[in-house]
Amino acid sequence: MAYHADSADLPEKEILTWDGFGRASRELAQTIANDGFTPDIIVAVARGGLVPAGALSYSMGVKLSDAINVEFYTDVHETLPDPVLLEPLLDIEAISDKKLLVVDDVADSGRTLALVLKLLATHGADVRSAVLYAKPSSEVDPTYVWKRTAEWIVFPWSAEPPVEAQ
Repeated sequence: MAYHADSADLPEKEILTWDGFGRASRELAQTIANDGFTPDIIVAVARGGLVPAGALSYSMGVKLSDAINVEFYTDVHETLPDPVLLEPLLDIEAISDKKLLVVDDVADSGRTLALVLKLLATHGADVRSAVLYAKPSSEVDPTYVWKRTAEWIVFPWSAEPPVEAQ
């Protein structure tokens, strides 16, 4: 059974451990704080952005959070033709005229992030983005980036296959 981070056959990859993630999320939060941006709401791009968004929410003291569900990657280096918004959809009325920080794990092609940013910006929100990693191939340059890499990234939350009943 293949799973999203099944990258055993890739000789070169970026591996983020849980300890590394703890440092990365604090450093990213500090970068955002140093820029003077204090979001009203942190919006996670689910699923990959859920864990980083939660960490930034605590690190930055932002209690309001939400998620937008997008499907794009189906396996390592395999995607759908285009990113697709999945239900339930974000309550767009609640974010109008707010300062939003959209958080994802990686801006790879950047197409998912571009879709979300475009959608949210059309509703009068001040929208900025934060990712742990950005790749040179991304069509979007996120506002805040912890690290830039061209390698496949193995995140601690998706490094193992899903659990199954035993």
